[in-house]
Amino acid sequence: MARRRGWGGRPPVDDEEAAHRIVDAAVEVIARTGAAISIADVAESLGVIRQTVYRYFPSADALMRAAAIASVDGFLDRLTRQVSGLADPVDAMTEGVVYTLTEVRRTPHLGILLSSSYSTIHPDGLTSDEAQAFGMTMIRRFDVDWERHGYDDASLQGLVEFVLRTMQSFFVSPGNPPRTDDELRRYLRRWMGTAIAAQV
Repeated sequence: MARRRGWGGRPPVDDEEAAHRIVDAAVEVIARTGAAISIADVAESLGVIRQTVYRYFPSADALMRAAAIASVDGFLDRLTRQVSGLADPVDAMTEGVVYTLTEVRRTPHLGILLSSSYSTIHPDGLTSDEAQAFGMTMIRRFDVDWERHGYDDASLQGLVEFVLRTMQSFFVSPGNPPRTDDELRRYLRRWMGTAIAAQV
């Protein structure tokens, strides 16, 4: 393993620890700033040179993806608490979308789970296998009896794709001025809610 500088005087014992500490630092910087990070930001927080971070993560997108994966369990736990007790699919999906959009604006690395990059919205990113799997994990945490409301696995996958496409539209163009959370809830209940309820 190549010699490392910095690390707050505590160099990692191996490459696995180095990568883990870089990801932890990225998550901490994002939480502190509420903004997308650069390799230089993370290197500075660790007291190492940029080339050290590049040795483990070839780009800021790769580092943001690792930070997102490290944060996903915490996000899903918070989302589950947010929608807890909402047994109606329209209520649950409306609240889930509003919460997810808010969280992605506040912690931008989470957006990389729903797209291919935090810096741009790739046209196919929100319908990728990874985004679909993440969406299915999200809605299966809801207190909704999907089968009772007419949803089987295939229709749930269709619902996830529809909701991901809806969220993509708000990522690309949030509106000017953007809707407040309550305004967004009313909008989603009227239009997205109608589509969700049509399955019954």
